[in-house]
Amino acid sequence: MSGIAWAPAGRRLRALARAELALLGRNRSVVFTALCLPLLLPFSVRPAVAQLDLEKRGLSIGAVMMTAAIGFAFLFAVYTSLVNAYVARREELVLKRLRTGELSDAEILTGTALPAVALGLAQALLLCTGCAVLLHTGAPKAPYLTLLGLVAGLVLSAALAALTSSFTRSVESGQVTALPLVFVSMSGSGIMFPTQVMPEKLASVCELLPLSPAVRLVSAGWTGQLSAYEALGTVATALAWIIVAVFAVRRWFRWEPRR
Repeated sequence: MSGIAWAPAGRRLRALARAELALLGRNRSVVFTALCLPLLLPFSVRPAVAQLDLEKRGLSIGAVMMTAAIGFAFLFAVYTSLVNAYVARREELVLKRLRTGELSDAEILTGTALPAVALGLAQALLLCTGCAVLLHTGAPKAPYLTLLGLVAGLVLSAALAALTSSFTRSVESGQVTALPLVFVSMSGSGIMFPTQVMPEKLASVCELLPLSPAVRLVSAGWTGQLSAYEALGTVATALAWIIVAVFAVRRWFRWEPRR
């Protein structure tokens, strides 16, 4: 019976994801942001990263740039593109119409997010492979940590996008409401600069930011610098952020246009 129940849900999700992918492809600015920025931005921070004493902290410039690229994929391939998607579908009354059908609320939100999450995952895997070959980062020392970081980052980015859309009045204003999390994550979550090079007190605060646990797990998968105790704490922090974000979405997500 459970397989029978899951089959229609899977078909509905695939249909909604295909429709959302078609709509995503028509928005050239969103496609450019999602595809190009995660690939280009890491090179913009390379000169500054090269000035840091990375070897002293057990890091390499290749591993740092790879982590930065994946962090940018979380922010631009998933988070900012989904903020625009959720707001656009809400303002066009698409979400309201979908709720009158067989789809559950969770299916609507998940189906809308699937193309962006799949794009972010594909980019992350491509970046890991490219950095291993071009920047000689080698194979990850703890690949399971990198995998956990990818899953946590993608899921949390999608949930935060749904939450941000709740406070966004229009697609145009989405570019503004998404900026605080983007800037805070870029500067404090170990994306532009590793938290290992920050002062200890500042690093301990930055490690509590929403995307910091995911970025830390991705990086630790390559460096192998997290102990089992630290890894468990980082995973617990990531899981706590996901639970909080999902609860907030269920509480405040708006299905109809803001008036």
